Amino acid sequence: MSTRRKVLITGATGQVARQAAETLALNDEVWCLARFSDPGIERDLAAKGVRTRRWDMAADGLDGLPDDFTHVLHAAAYRGDGTDFETTLDINCVATGRLMTHCRRAEAFLYISSGAVYARQNRDHLHTETDPLGGWTPWLPTYPVGKTAVEGTVRAYADTLGLPSTIARLNIAYGPHGHGGVPMLLFRRMQAGEPVEVPREGQNRCNPIHTDDIARQVPLLWDVAADPATVVNWGGDDVVGIQDILTYLAEITGTEALFEPSEAPRETHAFDNTRRQTFIGGCTVDWRTGLRRTLEAHFPGATAPAAPA
Repeated sequence: MSTRRKVLITGATGQVARQAAETLALNDEVWCLARFSDPGIERDLAAKGVRTRRWDMAADGLDGLPDDFTHVLHAAAYRGDGTDFETTLDINCVATGRLMTHCRRAEAFLYISSGAVYARQNRDHLHTETDPLGGWTPWLPTYPVGKTAVEGTVRAYADTLGLPSTIARLNIAYGPHGHGGVPMLLFRRMQAGEPVEVPREGQNRCNPIHTDDIARQVPLLWDVAADPATVVNWGGDDVVGIQDILTYLAEITGTEALFEPSEAPRETHAFDNTRRQTFIGGCTVDWRTGLRRTLEAHFPGATAPAAPA
């Protein structure tokens, strides 16, 4: 019996899901839905055996799309403009409900949520899956609200349709595609000589996870999909401070890291990985190795050679 999966991925042009699409396409039949505003990415995916279809989750239905997918990865998201919560909820929740209904025969559905859904606690706290929700991101207030609402949608449709589902709350993802993740966005500010806002006391901490680990763990998260939906934190094994990340980037590139104490720095969350370790095991890429590789992908020649182990 063939074990080849028929996979549907939304948002595969993005920094998180693209590597998963390319990796899965080595052995599975992979279809990707996206707006493909950059036609070059669509051509690159097609060259790697991925079947593409243009889809705007805010406007398009799914008519004509096959409905016999065995596995679904839903990474597309409308982040909102920061003020229009009504539109953010409408686009994200309706599109997700339509997608799950269309793929109701699938063996597993994986939704990529975010650690931003958690209510802020003290910066040393490691968030567990049962911690209070109610995240607030001053840089884009609609974002955590949209993610929380879609989690509710996935729970409801998983139960209504009997569709085994996993809700994975992603931490700081980084890698060679897209903008590279938050560490690369902050490194660009370092290159421009801009200070990065940090807390007046302590550090914001996170669990950076390389897209190599994301691609490897997607099938494992499908394996633990259930009804009611499985909820799991999805971050790397290492708990790292944002200042520590930028200091490391400064060390290996010679670029100065400037910090500006602020009352409203960009918040991140650190995870308790117990449930993820129990369900799917550990990660393979440590944060220093992963950041060096990511820098080399986005800024060739920016890093000095690594010292011998």
